[in-house]
Amino acid sequence: MRRNWAVFFLLATLIALAGPFPARAQEGQGLTLFCDYPARVAELGETVTFNLTLRLTASTPQTVYLDLQGLPEGWEATFRGGGNVVRAVYVEPDKDATVSLRVVVPDNVPGDTYRWTVTARGESVSAEFPLELTVAAKLPPRLSLSVDLPTLRGSSTTTFRYDATLKNEGDEETTVNLQATAPEGFLVSFKYMGQDVTSLPVGANESKRISIEARAYTQVAAGTYPIEVTAVGGESQASVSLTAEVTGQPDLTIRTPDERLSTQVYTGRETPIQLLVQNTGSAPALNVELSASPPSGWSVRFEPDRIPEIPVGQQVEITMHVKPADKAVAGDYMLTVRARPQDGGYESADFRITVLTSTLWGVAGIILIAVAVLVVAWAVMRFGRR
Repeated sequence: MRRNWAVFFLLATLIALAGPFPARAQEGQGLTLFCDYPARVAELGETVTFNLTLRLTASTPQTVYLDLQGLPEGWEATFRGGGNVVRAVYVEPDKDATVSLRVVVPDNVPGDTYRWTVTARGESVSAEFPLELTVAAKLPPRLSLSVDLPTLRGSSTTTFRYDATLKNEGDEETTVNLQATAPEGFLVSFKYMGQDVTSLPVGANESKRISIEARAYTQVAAGTYPIEVTAVGGESQASVSLTAEVTGQPDLTIRTPDERLSTQVYTGRETPIQLLVQNTGSAPALNVELSASPPSGWSVRFEPDRIPEIPVGQQVEITMHVKPADKAVAGDYMLTVRARPQDGGYESADFRITVLTSTLWGVAGIILIAVAVLVVAWAVMRFGRR
């Protein structure tokens, strides 16, 4: 009795360790039916083909009819041979016959493992073979958005350009809409392959490089400006936070107190002209250097010729001394005045200078003529009597 119990436990242990038996060729009454790959994995909407082999061990060739048992409801399956849909196959003794089973996985079934059985029945033979298909449900679109450098620095005239990667981590293509929330005064646009876009299609497991461009369309003060960018595709979305650090920048203008950019000077004489240099930017203008491009032979000097600082919104008055060439011809000339702050670019203004002949020479000419007339009159009066 004890020996029987020991044998029973030994057999039970061996069966438990062996696990489930794999599918193998099913042999019925003189017919064998099998498939090289009886367990497959597929995605939603995919068409899967199982290649079946029938082997007849009986002595009489015969027609074997094929059928399915346990196929899930709503699934489409057909037997095919020679490129046609078939219901049966003619099998000869000791000669393998092949037929394929084409199964179309529906688009709306849940991910799971589905099993059914292929049956083969002839006049005097029959066999069965189990098949298994595991459906891996497609992942819905899932977006990710990343930026190489999320914080950029520049002036109020800078176009802040962020290089980003948009990825669809799902198994289905989706159209992604791009949106941005920016501070007042900023305009945000999106570019893909150099073209302005507001949406673009992204395939399954596909990544696309896009450019996010932000620029101020009005004069903005120096400071830090947050920008939020969101990519929306169906029910999935991804966001990224960007920062535009606007540094202050001076902006100079050159004018006269009466807003006129023209004046008159005389040849050979130095004429003072009052100028105002104003800073309308967002940062102080430091060490402003003044210079001019006068016509040939002219001299121009400034008092002072360098301004240590012009605060934001302030202006400084300077004097420009202009002296035309001694032989300058009367007429209009163009004089360019420039102001350049430290670490900044030139700002310029063009003045029209009208050169006049000095009135001193006219007075001298009149005096000479008068003297000549008096001399002639005196000579006539004295020598005319003789």
